[in-house]
Amino acid sequence: MQVHIHTIVSEPFEENSYLVWRDGSLAAFVVDPGFQPELILDAVKENNLAVVAIICTHGHCDHIAGNAAVKQAYPEASIIIGRDDAASLTDPLRNMSAVFGFDVASPPADRVVQEGETVTVAGIPMEVFAIPGHSPGHVVYIVRDTQPPLVFGGDVLFRGSIGRTDFPGGSFAELQANIERVLWPLPENTVVYPGHGPVTTVGHEKRHNPFLV
Repeated sequence: MQVHIHTIVSEPFEENSYLVWRDGSLAAFVVDPGFQPELILDAVKENNLAVVAIICTHGHCDHIAGNAAVKQAYPEASIIIGRDDAASLTDPLRNMSAVFGFDVASPPADRVVQEGETVTVAGIPMEVFAIPGHSPGHVVYIVRDTQPPLVFGGDVLFRGSIGRTDFPGGSFAELQANIERVLWPLPENTVVYPGHGPVTTVGHEKRHNPFLV
């Protein structure tokens, strides 16, 4: 299966949103729409796509700020998020936007997911795994039917770093343990698409990430 992934970097947090679609299909989904949803919608139009789902790795404001605009443009698109972060969508205190002096509110989830489920959107099956520690309900989405496999990882694992654990509900020990449990068994060439910064691979981080080696 060939999958196209277009990266949109949103200011002010340099957050990565991803527009994803399968080769030969016009159906697409967006991962973690950030504070500049107009850039996402422009990319959707440029590629003659239609958004069928909004996939959220977690509920922090920089990863959900664009949900409302994308949902308004594509009302049939389902907002999907991990069960234990779903309340953050509509609560500025939980999603941390109130901390920065503004209120971000997303439409509520159309579907909540948890570890063990498989979500198939736009013809792309993704396995859901829980990796709390950055946020209590953080999930990652693993696509195994591509070569190499890929992970939409949110703020779990970065190139040379990991997600912050000093937010409410954070835990370094929990994040570290779940990265090792969920991601380390994957093939070393598995590509991780993170919520900030450049893509990386499981093998590179296993060998070189100073927080995990």
